[in-house]
Amino acid sequence: MIMKRILMLVSLGALLYQTSCTSKHEEEKEEPVNYLVTSPLQKDTTIIKEYVSQIRAISHIELRALERGYLQKIYVDEGQMVKKGQLMFQIMPLVYQAEQQKAQAEANFAEIEFKNTKALADSNVVSKNELALAKAKFDKAKAELGLAQTHLGFTEIRAPFSGIMDHFQVRLGSLVDEGDLLTTLSDNSEMWVYFNVPEAEYLDYKTNQDNGDLLKVKLKMANEKLFDYTGAVKTIEADFNNETGNIAFRATFPNPKGLLRHGETGNVLVTVPLKNALLIPQKATFEVLEKKYCYVLDKDNKIQSREITVAAELPHIFAISHGLQKDDKILLEGLRQVRENEKISYKFQKPDSVISNLSLYAE
Repeated sequence: MIMKRILMLVSLGALLYQTSCTSKHEEEKEEPVNYLVTSPLQKDTTIIKEYVSQIRAISHIELRALERGYLQKIYVDEGQMVKKGQLMFQIMPLVYQAEQQKAQAEANFAEIEFKNTKALADSNVVSKNELALAKAKFDKAKAELGLAQTHLGFTEIRAPFSGIMDHFQVRLGSLVDEGDLLTTLSDNSEMWVYFNVPEAEYLDYKTNQDNGDLLKVKLKMANEKLFDYTGAVKTIEADFNNETGNIAFRATFPNPKGLLRHGETGNVLVTVPLKNALLIPQKATFEVLEKKYCYVLDKDNKIQSREITVAAELPHIFAISHGLQKDDKILLEGLRQVRENEKISYKFQKPDSVISNLSLYAE
């Protein structure tokens, strides 16, 4: 029995010794971690800024009745392309035709009376005053005839320009009053696209504008596809909106295929150059209370968190405007494994190599 206990103690001691040796061996094998570190890459690049936009036809007007009457004929259809001068609506013209005929008869009578008076005046039978009176009556009759013809012309509604019809506001046979809306007409050959620009970006644009060159822009439509044609900013409104701090830009886009329609929305894409931008990978940053930070190594290789300001966002990359210098060393990986003021060992990777492995959109 004693012998058995001795054997058990010897075995336990051997086990403890083996475990101790194993732990010691593993501790000897453990090496310090080398974190990957890089620096910002200073480089000229471009970014694409998006602005929500409203798309408007270059001409978009309301067609209204110019005279009162029954809508006798409709010569066009909703959504139809019409040509300038094409007859679109006919308001019952009978009353105006009668007025024109009456005015025509009165003008004819006044003309005959004037000619007779002139012949008598030439023979000194009547005075010059009577001739002048006859001439005045004739002129008045001609003016009334012209007015009657104008009113008769108002019963025909013709297209003032080539464009696309909108839906009808009245139906055939409706009694319309002067000024009633019939439909709207849009000239979509060119489109005006409005978007709002903040004051700081407006100042940058005006400062960098060369010799009055127009700013070229692209349009991303509601289906997330790019419009085939490039637009140009030709107009900037006069005043800023004091509530938003924005000013409206207007870009003009050609629309030869008629794809764009009045009232659409989209996003205007503006290419903005960045000179000597400091670029860092997005994965080297973290966010606290909606502010962005990165870890920077001090001269003693200790980790310090630093707030940064992002000037622009590219795919996988941030362009930094404040918070970093070109020669700063930033922690690239292992952000969740380090603590503030912790001294680390690191391996430095060149910034151009780091950025080249990301999907950089830069020039």
